[in-house]
Order: sequence, then C-alpha cells, then structure tokens
Amino acid sequence: MTIEKKIETQLPIILREFMQEIGAAGAQRTINLEAHLERDLGLGSLERAAFFPRVEKSFGASLPESLLAEVRTLNDLIAPIQQSHPMHAFRIDAFKAEVEDVASVPVQAETLVDVLRHHCDHVPKKPHIFLQDAHGIETTITYEKLFASAQSIACGLISHGIKPGETIAIMLPTSEAFFYTFFGILLLGAIPVPIYPPFRPDQIGSYVKREAAIFRNAEIRVLVTFDQAKRLSKLLADFIPSLKAVTTFEALQVHDAPLLDMEITAEDPALIQYTSGSTGDPKGVLLTHRNLLANIRAYGERLQIKPSDVVVSWLPLYHDMGLIGAWLGSLYYGVPLTILSPITFLLYPERWLRAIHYHRATLSAGPNFAYELCVRRLDEQALQGLDLSSWRLALNGAEAIHPNTLRSFSEKFSRYGFKAEAMFPVYGLAECSVALSFPKIGRKFLIDRIDREKFMKQQIAVKVTDERVAAMEFVCCGQPLSGHEIRIVGDDGKPVAERIVGEVQFKGPSAMQAYYHNPEATQAIYHEGWWDTGDYGYLVEGEIYISGRKKDIIVKAGRNLLPESAEALVAEVAGVRRGCVAVFGVEDKISGTEKLIVVAETRETQTRERKRIMTEINQKVSEALGVPPDEVILARPKTIPKTSSGKLRRSTCKDSFLQGKLAKRKPPVWLQLTQLFGASLMRKFKKWRGRSARFIFSIYIVFLMLTTLPIMWLLGILLAKKPTAKIIRAYARAFLLLCGSPVKITGREHLANDPPIIFVANHTSYLDVFVLLAVLPIDVAFIGKQELWKVPLLNTYLNKLEHIPLDRSELSKSIDDFEQVKKSLQAKRSVCIFPEGTFTYAKGLRPFKLGAFKLAAETDLPICPVAIQGTRTVLRSDAYLPRPGKIQVTLFALQKSQGHDLPEIIRLSTEARAVIAKHCGESAVDLIVAGIQAGP
Repeated sequence: MTIEKKIETQLPIILREFMQEIGAAGAQRTINLEAHLERDLGLGSLERAAFFPRVEKSFGASLPESLLAEVRTLNDLIAPIQQSHPMHAFRIDAFKAEVEDVASVPVQAETLVDVLRHHCDHVPKKPHIFLQDAHGIETTITYEKLFASAQSIACGLISHGIKPGETIAIMLPTSEAFFYTFFGILLLGAIPVPIYPPFRPDQIGSYVKREAAIFRNAEIRVLVTFDQAKRLSKLLADFIPSLKAVTTFEALQVHDAPLLDMEITAEDPALIQYTSGSTGDPKGVLLTHRNLLANIRAYGERLQIKPSDVVVSWLPLYHDMGLIGAWLGSLYYGVPLTILSPITFLLYPERWLRAIHYHRATLSAGPNFAYELCVRRLDEQALQGLDLSSWRLALNGAEAIHPNTLRSFSEKFSRYGFKAEAMFPVYGLAECSVALSFPKIGRKFLIDRIDREKFMKQQIAVKVTDERVAAMEFVCCGQPLSGHEIRIVGDDGKPVAERIVGEVQFKGPSAMQAYYHNPEATQAIYHEGWWDTGDYGYLVEGEIYISGRKKDIIVKAGRNLLPESAEALVAEVAGVRRGCVAVFGVEDKISGTEKLIVVAETRETQTRERKRIMTEINQKVSEALGVPPDEVILARPKTIPKTSSGKLRRSTCKDSFLQGKLAKRKPPVWLQLTQLFGASLMRKFKKWRGRSARFIFSIYIVFLMLTTLPIMWLLGILLAKKPTAKIIRAYARAFLLLCGSPVKITGREHLANDPPIIFVANHTSYLDVFVLLAVLPIDVAFIGKQELWKVPLLNTYLNKLEHIPLDRSELSKSIDDFEQVKKSLQAKRSVCIFPEGTFTYAKGLRPFKLGAFKLAAETDLPICPVAIQGTRTVLRSDAYLPRPGKIQVTLFALQKSQGHDLPEIIRLSTEARAVIAKHCGESAVDLIVAGIQAGP
C-alpha cells in the first residue's frame, strides 16, 4: 500500500474515533475524505485544534499551525502529511541564561515611550520578550532591539507622510513585527489600532464588513499587515476613503534610521482598542498614555509585582488582556515575558503550562475557557513531569467566570503543584484600560451561593447554605484597584445597598477618554463622573460579584433571567456543542412580556436524536428557571456568531433570528469574494466619479485663482495696509461664494466689542485662515507658522498686513515668544490664534495649548471662542481636490480671566474648548472626562 493510500484510509478512521469521543456519533455516516470539516461535520476551530495533534501523532508528522484555519476537508490534509518532516520533539530553550533579578521601574515615566527609553538607558541588553515558536524555539527581544526596530518603523511611516495624531492599523499575528510596529507608531506620536487578522476563510465577507466599519470610524491612514493578508487588505482599501497605504513590516523598515525625538505627552492618545462587539457594533476605546500607565501601576500594586516575577502569555495582542495586561505591564515593570501564539495554545494547551514550568513563571492569565480547555483536553501523558508550583497568580478574566471551572482546574492541577490560592478571578473592561477589580492575594477564590428564586424575582442576592434550595453561584472578583471606585446603581441611577443587584459603574484614572468618533455612545454611558460597564452585579463587603450583561438580561413573567445560566444548563445536554448555545429574549407583543429563545448548535442529523435533545433542553430549562423556553432551535455548527475573542454575540444572533437567517448556510468563499469584488468595483466607480467631479471643480478653482490672484498681488503692492485688508476680506467672501462654499455667520454681535480681543478657533483645514479673513474685523493679526512667510505671493500679504510668525505656534513654550503678540495687543490690535497648534486628517477637536489663555490672563484681555464647521469637508488634509460645501462660523460671548494662576488659565481654556466643541461639528475626544459638558 502506498503512503498516500495509507493516509487516505487512516484519516477517516482517526476522525471517526475522535468524533465518537466528543459525542458526535450521529455525524459518522457523513465522514469521508470530501466531507467539509465545519459545514458537514461541525468541527470548529476548537475541535480542529483537538483533532490535529491526534493526526500528527498517528502519522509522526509535524503540520504547520496555519492549517488550522486553511484545511476544509480531510483531502486537504493528505499532501501536508506527505510533505511534512518527522514530528519535532517539542522543546523550550529553558531559562538557562540567567536573567538579572533586577528590574528598574520607571516611576517617573509619563508615557510608554518614556518607559522604553528608561529601560534602554538602564538595562538595554536585558531580555524583554522570549518569543516562542511552534517547536519551542525562542527568539529573544531586548529593550535596545525593540527600540532600534521601532525607530526604523517610525521612519518608514514618516516616508508615507504619516503625522503625529494619525491612526495606524496593525493587522499582524503574534510576532516580532507586532511589537516593533506598535512602538514605531508610538515613537512617531501616531495612534496604534490593533486589529485581529482574519482566521477563518469562510467568513471573509463578514470579516471585511466588520473591519471596514472599524477602519472608517478610526479613519485609518496606513494598514500594516502580512503578505498573505495584503490582497484582502487592498480590497479593504476600496471601502476606506482615509487609507493611504497597505504595507508590511518588512517594507516599512528604514535601515540606519535617524533618532527621532518627537514631543509626546501623558495626555496624547496611546491606543485605540476596539471592543469585541459581544453586545453590538465594536466601539473604539480611546486611551491616553496617562490612562494606560495609571492602570498598569494600579494592577501592579495589587499583584505585588516584584523584580523576580516572570510572565507567560499566549493571549492575542489585539486583545486588552494580552496587550496591556501581559505585554505592556511586563514592559513597565521590567520583568521577562514569554509569549506563545494563540494558535499554539489552541492546538497544544499543554505548552502554556510547559512554558510556565520551564520558565518558572509566576504570573499568567487567560479567559475562563482556557482553564476549562486544560481540564478537558489534557491527560496524564501530556502533563507528565509538570511542575506548576512557581505559578503564584493565575488570573482568570475577560469573560464570564464559571465556579466549576475554578474548582475543577484547581483540583486537577493540584497534583502538579498548582495551589488553589493561585486561582485569581478578576474583573475589567476595555473602557477601564483593562483591569478594574482584583481579589486579595493569598486567599482561595470565593464563590457566593444565592437563592435563585429571590435573585430572579426580586434582584436580591440572598446567601443560602441549604442544599435543598435552588441556588445560583457567582464568583467574587475582589475590590477596585487603588484610585478606582465601583458602585451599584438601581434603575433610578442611585446607589443601592449590599447584595442588591444593579448596574455596575466605575470611575478612576484608567477610564477611557471617549469612544473614538462616537460622542453619542460616549454620552450614553457617562453619568457625572461615573461610567456604565454594561454589567449587572452586586457588592458584598466592598467586593464585586458580576451576575451578567445588562443587554442580555431576559425579562419574562416578572423574572429576570440570566442567559449565561440557561446556556450552561443547555450545554450539559448530550449532543449540544459546548460553548455554542445562545439564549435571548424577543418581544412578545401579545403577552406583553418576552419570549425565551434557545439556540443550540448540534451535529446530530437523525430525527430521533434531535427530538431527544429538544426534550432535554425544555426539561432542564423549565426545572432550573421555572419557565420553559418558548422556542428551541437546533442549529448547524458555526451558526451562532462570536467575537474575535470567542464571546457569544447574542444581539447579533437575536437579529439573525428575527430576520429568519439562523438556518441559512454561509455562502461559499468564492461567492463571498465575488460579492466583495463586485461591491469593490462599485465603490471604485463611485470614487472615480466623485474624483472626476472634484477634478473638474478643481480646474474651475485654479481658473479663478489664475485670473484673480495677480490682480490681488498687484493691489497688495500698490495700496496701503488698511485698503489692502478691506480688499482681501471682500475677496475672501466673494471667492468662497463663487467656489460654492458660502459662509454662514452666527454671533456677529460679538464682533462689535472694542479691540483688542484674542480670538481662538479650532483648526481643521488650510481654508480656516481664509474663512476667518472673510469673517473677522480687518485689523486682526493672525499667528502663523514661520514657513508660511517663505511662500511666494503669500508673503507679500503677510508682511503687508503685519501678521505674526511664530515657531510652529508652540504657544505654551514661553511667554517670551509673544513679544510681537503683546505689541500688537498694546497697539489695540486683535489677534487670532489656533490653540490646537496644527491640524491632521483625523476628525476631532484636539487638546488646546495654553499659550493664548496665559496671554489673556496676563494682559487681562478677553477671549472670543470661534467655532469653524465645514472646512474639513471642503478641503481635507492630504486631499488636493476640493469640493463645494457649506461653512458655518460661530462666534461666542467674550470670556475674561478672573486671575493669573494656572487653574484659572486651565479653566479659561477648558470653557473655550467646550463651546467650540458644541458647534464645530467634531467632538472633543476628552470632553466628557474633563467633566464639562459641551455647551455655551
């Protein structure tokens, strides 16, 4: 028998044995070499991850991890098995090279860039990351290597025209490239936006649609990805107007890159992390350097991180727990970090534990399913010789924590040195950077057993010890971190007593600035300093117990039903895929309550077995909740949508149910790609049509300029200053009107005040000065960059009208730079300043520099805030083709300083920024955190 024939014969046998073990006997009759592993047999990523090692062991083959996502049928495995090398003996280059037991903690650092520079100055050659590949071979990344490689990426981004404050998407797997790219973006002062790379080819359509929404919201300028994804990414580019380039880490590198020294502050954005979307569309959580460092310092204090600590992680780097909790925390405290890829963990969960064993790791985290996977998948042979006694804290968070998982993991691995006190259930959310509450160290996890009936009917968590009483169990997630607060509020928004279930709210220095470009969503969860978490829970002696997601609660017959509880019960039914059950409520207009809907995935196809499953589901739910489900749907595998981190998307599942789409099969990949290609062509056509129209419009604008500017230049030379100023204002008004961009002015009465006045305006476009020339009094001096005085023709007017050049408008550097401004004010001449300093492609009102407001305080002169709306649409940064559009200018009542001290200067700046944000059409990203609502 040939090797190929032997493989063809054995593969179905191996798969049949595997499916018998996982309780999918009903699917055996469909097992053949052409059967689709997901569509026909229901083998999702977790099942395939369990099946692949069995194939490797049977054939002594070493298969690439990429097959986990690529293989569709058993036939697809034949060639890789034949071409594979003999199975490598997995090994880890153990921590033999002694790492200094010294960590220099950068307590004075204000930014993540400061943190990296600190370590480069003190311990440049110290290992920072041990990046482990599929065979256990590790690549060492030192602090100096991270910094040097990040420098080369930053210079590469500069070559693409990227400016500070612009957003860069990182769509990379766990790799060296991710770390270097992330910090390269930070060194430039731009904003990294980690995006999870595509995993399943059969969901390419939904992936592109979801990521396109994120890209548009974040206004991504460059996408850094890997070669295999570039084709998909270029398809994405047709849907993203802001996208300038799709590139790779290798293409971005600039060798012998010069040392950058960008001015980055604690208030600058450091990260936009998109929420998983388990309860709706993903939203971009905007975090500053101050937010991140506050969270890292707070959780480091609670975890009692020491120089001798060692961290191991397999968590995805696009997820806050892996990015902030594992990597950036290890970076700050200078402790070594060993990183495995998430796919390695899914295929071989024992390698997570082996890495902890060999590196004598003390800290490692994972979501609840990771601990459950270790309990269910790992046998004695895989764990032989394992020693977990060094593991002092096993953080469990990022999803619902199941009490039985805590018990079973602690019990199973106690024989391998794991201590029950090390199991550490935690609570956090992206809106609080990552961590919010931790339990006390050295205490075994607490599980609260409460009366089920009172919880569902009265929303009270009454502790019970009587085994005869129907009970529910919730896990204690500890107290809020230092500097943070948690409270439970009722429907009226007021705090409730202990053991009363309500909505969890928090506040603290780690709280996000806002949802990026989503002021409505931001305002919806902000309440006078407190942020909604979207979770329900209760407090006991100051410690938090999370009982469920607010949006997922089902109200039926006067009871509040938790979907997680029902889902756990349904998952116990034989034939139901574990982790693939969704329970939700839909409105029943006839009864005036909600219908209880259960969707359970199963591989069973036989009528008798499906009836049994439905009967058992009805029985279990009825006995436990006191109400039967109104409808039970047995769905094909992979019907229930999940987030990138594996959480159920109940709201999406509910929408599919209401639209009758749950039973529909996903179209094949070729059809999805064809549909996307067609949509891409349509977008390209619309883009071409729009550009053609703008090109023709631009020719018209150029004609106007060529026919009028020479005359204006000649008048500027011949006439005196005042007539020139009048003519320029008239010209600006007429030119904007002829260009289809009329200016509407509100608040003209505020121009009647006697000068001098300090006008402060938002800055969104090159048109802003031209618009203000048409609106403000003729004798206003504009503060501009010195570079403008080098532009031919323009310098004639700048000099003639005595506008004031400054060094890039860095108004907060020193008041000595304002001698010319003071002279202008002393001469009763008003000035106009853009306190943002500059503008970028991205929307949003940036933080104000304080120079203009310090000047107002010291001279006792009034500030007049000016809001400009519409100029970014007419002529956006990096857009050379203008378009017609309406422009609105709003002038506000004068504001005067009540003192000369810093708090008064900040108050003046904050209030001016708030009123401008109200009328400029773009939200101030940190407006809510500042505690001042936008309004006059």
